[in-house]
Amino acid sequence: MKIVVPMAGRGSRLRPHTLTVPKPLIPVGGKPIVHRLVEDIAKTSADKVTEIGFIIGDFGKEVEQELLAVAETLGAKGKIFYQEEALGTAHAVLCAEEMLDGPVVVAFADTLFRADFTMSPDVDGVLWVKQIDDPSAFGVVKLDAEGTITDFVEKPKEFVSDLAMIGIYYFKEAEKLRTELKYLIDNNIIKGGEYQLPDALRRLTEKGTKFKPGEVNEWLDCGNKAVTVFTNQRVLEFDKDKQLVSDKATINNSVIIPPCYIGDGAVIKNSVIGPHVSVGAATKISGSVIVNSIIQKEAEITNANIKDSMIGNKAAVLKQASDISIGDFTTID
Repeated sequence: MKIVVPMAGRGSRLRPHTLTVPKPLIPVGGKPIVHRLVEDIAKTSADKVTEIGFIIGDFGKEVEQELLAVAETLGAKGKIFYQEEALGTAHAVLCAEEMLDGPVVVAFADTLFRADFTMSPDVDGVLWVKQIDDPSAFGVVKLDAEGTITDFVEKPKEFVSDLAMIGIYYFKEAEKLRTELKYLIDNNIIKGGEYQLPDALRRLTEKGTKFKPGEVNEWLDCGNKAVTVFTNQRVLEFDKDKQLVSDKATINNSVIIPPCYIGDGAVIKNSVIGPHVSVGAATKISGSVIVNSIIQKEAEITNANIKDSMIGNKAAVLKQASDISIGDFTTID
């Protein structure tokens, strides 16, 4: 089985953190979002993942090498594809055209999930959905009496379904998807200025492909600072029985209230950290109280009171502060 991960979006709602780092590489619980996404799929899938394709923008060679390393940790071959223009979800998936044959999971790297990713050999495809209170901001699916998906409606103004598509799809024969994606591009079928994946899915169902809904236990958004901090909290809860504090961290005269992730080379002195705090590698914290926050690599925090915050790589907070969001290389003093 192969996994295709479109992740070329700008992540503008998570700025300033995405000005220097693509959103899928923002860490939650000490691990990048995209790494957790493909790891969760590979871990619960009955089929071995052989290839992982990442569809990116101009992220630079360092990011590309990091993504290839993520695939390697899962025993898969990594491939990089480029979406040079933001032309929509259908266009993004087709950028990995060479991978679209046989069993394929397409997973957009915007959110994390707690779900069963078991793929039954008896179904043509699976679309994972989540029942939500207000479906008007999402694409939703309609089901028939047998629980088969019959239609896809993008951001319905009137209620048609409360089952929202969350951005992860399984195709038993992805070559059929490839054909429909190419049809959209070749015939310039555009909605809202973009080529939309649901239009390809609808054509597949009209030709007899039977998609079943997949059940999601929890849907964790990483779209902005507040929800990313909450996702970090939930991920730490999921991992609380693992060793989250590195043996290579230095902790002096400090209290760590679990669950917290503390990375390699972090130095924490005279501080109270936690619960629900992720501290990146080589970050230095002294004389501070930090609760429910993400602190990235090589940051420096001194004499600060921080809660519900995100602090970027090599940033510095050298004064009292609370509930902040500062990007890489930023200093507050």
